Amino acid sequence: MRKCVMNKEIRQLHHTLVDLVGLMNRPQRDSALLKEAGVSLDRALFPLLIVIERKGPIGVVELAELVGRDYTTVSRQVTKLDGLGLINRRPSKTDNRLREAVITAKGKEMTSAIDAARERMAAVLFAKWSKRDLQDLARLMRRFADDFQSLPMPE
Repeated sequence: MRKCVMNKEIRQLHHTLVDLVGLMNRPQRDSALLKEAGVSLDRALFPLLIVIERKGPIGVVELAELVGRDYTTVSRQVTKLDGLGLINRRPSKTDNRLREAVITAKGKEMTSAIDAARERMAAVLFAKWSKRDLQDLARLMRRFADDFQSLPMPE
């Protein structure tokens, strides 16, 4: 009996995740966030900038994997971010053959504006949530992401 209940819960979770990914990947959401932040940046570039700020210094291969895009596409986009002065490319401290992307002060200013806009938009979304519910959601999503990341990748 327990297995049947768990399968139902897993199915419900999967449907919810599909809905969330679809909602979060809508171009209109990115455009609204950038507008709220007062940032003028190609929608394709801003997720890369955010990941570089959060995870950097980071190589293009790892960055491409994290954002689910092709390496060559990400490489071109990183070059654009570099040209805009939002990131710098430098040799890796662990492997001089590799180049890593690192956020610049100008890039950090932009990601801070995006973060502030995201917080303002989230305040509207979570206005009717209790602090405890929001804390539980954040804690459980972090746990889910960490456990999901620890699963072995099929080859």
